Amino acid sequence: MSHRDPAPPRGGVFLERHVPLFLDYLSAEKGLAANTLEAYRRDLEGFGAFLLERRVDPGEVTRGDVVAYLGSRRAGGMSPRTLARETSALRGLYGFLAAEKVVAGDPTADLTNARRWAMLPKILSIEEVQKLLDAPDVATPKGLRDRAMFELLYACGLRVSELAALPVESLRLNEGFVLVRGKGSKERIVPVADSAGRWVKRWLAEGRDTGGAGSRWVFPGTKGRPVTRQTVFLALKAAAVKAGIAASAVSPHVLRHAFATHLVDNDADLRAVQLMLGHADIATTEIYTHVSRSRVRKVYDRTHPRA
Repeated sequence: MSHRDPAPPRGGVFLERHVPLFLDYLSAEKGLAANTLEAYRRDLEGFGAFLLERRVDPGEVTRGDVVAYLGSRRAGGMSPRTLARETSALRGLYGFLAAEKVVAGDPTADLTNARRWAMLPKILSIEEVQKLLDAPDVATPKGLRDRAMFELLYACGLRVSELAALPVESLRLNEGFVLVRGKGSKERIVPVADSAGRWVKRWLAEGRDTGGAGSRWVFPGTKGRPVTRQTVFLALKAAAVKAGIAASAVSPHVLRHAFATHLVDNDADLRAVQLMLGHADIATTEIYTHVSRSRVRKVYDRTHPRA
């Protein structure tokens, strides 16, 4: 049977046979408490139901299936604490099955940062992003700087560290892109919207000369250094309060998340989104497809007369 064969998978039998063995192992070898074991059992049953719905054999699970499940759980509103526990349960189960030679490989083995699934920020709507962008008082140099920073964060999906250390020579605004140096000093070319480009040009022409005209950074800080990440965080929090959005729900990474989610919502090619975000592994980018699908399902359930 192939991994995506339309015939019913052996999911129920497989999990009924191996999950109790795994839980017995945790009890005997790891000494986990009864409440923890029961929580793990529920978590793995939930994963089994997910696989059954997708007609995936639990013995042939891939990394993509695990990513899909964790993404759907986070998008459905699961708390970070619970999601971290579910991730631990899945890693434990498949590590155990791989060690026992029940499965050929461990699909969770290279999920080196499982906590990222628990830490994905909430989704900002396009309207909320626009309120954030509009919040700074652009009649002041600080407000103009903040507007330009926010525009670049959202238009290009930049990490806050990439924004802070962005040199002027990396801007290619007339050509419609920015050259970004990301993790591992890897460079990537990211398109920039005309509207964002106009705000950055205005900042360079009208606001930056108040204190940083001689600096190489697009957003200068003090003593020739670039603006600090903390400054960007605080500026966003202040804008959120002014826009009537919970400050706890807003950060530079939230705008990066919104950038990717809104692209995928509008059918952007996932490979292109991966390149723009600077993800080394496309599985990291796949989380946005599952967030999007979850939102589509909610809209369907809320609006379709037969739902």
